[in-house]
Amino acid sequence: MHRRSLPSLLSAHPLPRLTGALALALATVAPAMAGDVAGSSTDRIVSDPVLVPMYRALRAGSPNLLQSTGLQAAATDDADKDPKLNVRLTEGRIFNPATQRYDRVSLRSYVAEGAAPNPLTPFVAPTLRATPGDTVRITIDNQLKPEPDCKPPNINTPHCFNSTNLHSHGLWISPTGNSDNVLITIRPKVAFEYEYNIPATHPAGTFWYHPHLHGSTALQVSSGMAGALIINGARPPVRQPDGKVKTGDIDTLLRSDTGAAFKERLVLFQQVQYACRDADGQIKVKKNAAGEVIAWVCDPNDVGTIEGVLGSGTGYDQFGPSSWAQSGRYTSINGKIMPMFEDAVAGQVERWRNIHAGVRNTINLQFRPMRASANPLSLTSIAQHDKWIAQNCAAAPLPQWEIASDGLTHGQIIRKDQNVLQPGYRSDVLMVFPTAGTYCVIDAAAKANATVGNLAESRQLLGVVRVSGGQTVTGDLQAYLTRQLQIAAQRWMPADVKQTVTEDLARDLRTEAFVPHATITEAELTPHSGQHVEFNIAGGQFMVDGKPYSPDDARELILGQVEEWTLTSLAGSHPFHIHVNPFQVVKILNPQGVDVSVTGEADDPQYANLKGTWKDTLFVKQGYKLFVRTRYERYIGEYVLHCHILDHEDQGMMQNVQVLLPDGTGGAAHGHH
Repeated sequence: MHRRSLPSLLSAHPLPRLTGALALALATVAPAMAGDVAGSSTDRIVSDPVLVPMYRALRAGSPNLLQSTGLQAAATDDADKDPKLNVRLTEGRIFNPATQRYDRVSLRSYVAEGAAPNPLTPFVAPTLRATPGDTVRITIDNQLKPEPDCKPPNINTPHCFNSTNLHSHGLWISPTGNSDNVLITIRPKVAFEYEYNIPATHPAGTFWYHPHLHGSTALQVSSGMAGALIINGARPPVRQPDGKVKTGDIDTLLRSDTGAAFKERLVLFQQVQYACRDADGQIKVKKNAAGEVIAWVCDPNDVGTIEGVLGSGTGYDQFGPSSWAQSGRYTSINGKIMPMFEDAVAGQVERWRNIHAGVRNTINLQFRPMRASANPLSLTSIAQHDKWIAQNCAAAPLPQWEIASDGLTHGQIIRKDQNVLQPGYRSDVLMVFPTAGTYCVIDAAAKANATVGNLAESRQLLGVVRVSGGQTVTGDLQAYLTRQLQIAAQRWMPADVKQTVTEDLARDLRTEAFVPHATITEAELTPHSGQHVEFNIAGGQFMVDGKPYSPDDARELILGQVEEWTLTSLAGSHPFHIHVNPFQVVKILNPQGVDVSVTGEADDPQYANLKGTWKDTLFVKQGYKLFVRTRYERYIGEYVLHCHILDHEDQGMMQNVQVLLPDGTGGAAHGHH
């Protein structure tokens, strides 16, 4: 169907200063290190990304809770300032274990106005924090070099790598105008102010942001242009006059004796797939005796980059099913390679906000005790990791208790020994390290159809956690965690819901009082409705429902309806992501027709315990049928669904979605968009 086209270019214009309750606050991360040769392990201690907190007058709830999450009242209106992110080509360094040196790189990045980029971790975007009810205004100033001839032979050829825009992944906000609108283009030398009106009813949780311009998304995200966007909540559950409990934010439960939030770690996983090139523009590689590429290499005077190839019409030459494995690059954590987490204390409950902000690797997160004499800095190639882990991280994995996925709190905390993260996923987990010592952070092995590259992945060490003495926990860790949460409930929950929350936790860690969305029942579905999405790769084309992306076509949905969607893939496995409205998992059928959304599969745990959970991104395996339900609430306008293997999206595996007002007869009122 043909529809009105949207503007593809924002002209340069002065941005008026809009008053608001936002202020820019910048913090440094680890100190820079002189020279390119790696020093001691302390050079790679991980820290949270630069923070750009959203200051507002204190909202309802505990001042201690808000302060502990970086939210404070601004002293005066004069101190308020809306944040600005500059998009620049940034010089920096990334540690390369193969050479035990830092490779020099020049990559596109977000830099907060007024902050000097850190030479060691310049490619992690600043963190944004806000609360429900906030209006978040943020300016993107594209300072990259102009590309006057960047128009491609067709729209699904990667192109215009210096043009950009902004997507707030997972936020439930308007997709139109200067809100979460990914159908606009910010050309070089243009600045544009986004305004996100976050509803007062918005769920608290872990979200993120990144560029989303069709044609350049993968290249920019792979450069490290991605950051956390945290919505902090201070709304406790409330007993209503009818006796039912109005759900609240789980942030109000996860609090220590003092009222401060549990220790929190913000963990941004990225795959920065830079390459160094020879005089002919070809990627420099190392080959084995059989002539197979086993690593990308950079000489001491080289500068690694991430660029596309336009002339041949082949799109990207740095992405592809085998490119990540061939490159020998490592998944980074908050911009650092194989870093060390410090300040963990035995027996302390921690909240890990895990965000997969990468492009080309599936992460199977595990934590295992490390042998005392092990030296992770001895690892110089990924081929060594599996054997090293077998020798030094052989103990059973620690449990992770997932409280939320994709920013949406579960009705029951899910225990995981291995946490599978696909690109776009977020997983909030509670961790308890039972004893002092060092723990391995591992990307566990996976079979081919469980990964975004459709290739089997071996184990890799991602980092380590150093835990100091505290309270040694012996026996059942889940019983210990349950008791800690019950103590918090008794101390911090309102009197009329305190007993309900405490008893729910005793029933195998149930958390119904904190679920942001009600379950979608069969009776709620709009009669005679339903949607189907089919991914496919054929004839060199990346397609949704048999067609590559066209900006002039859109799937039409009607505001207020509730529908069940069926997700399938004919070729390869793909993470399905849809903007604006999240969905609830109903069932996942394997090729034999067996529902694996409860127990998962023996050789792949990623679908276990998904039944009934809410998500905005979901991995669709080839040959499987996934059934999800969603409500079209509040927002009309146009947005997209796509594969979150972002080079697939850039090459056509995307589709526009248009939510229209109803016409009063069950159809769509086409004039009202």
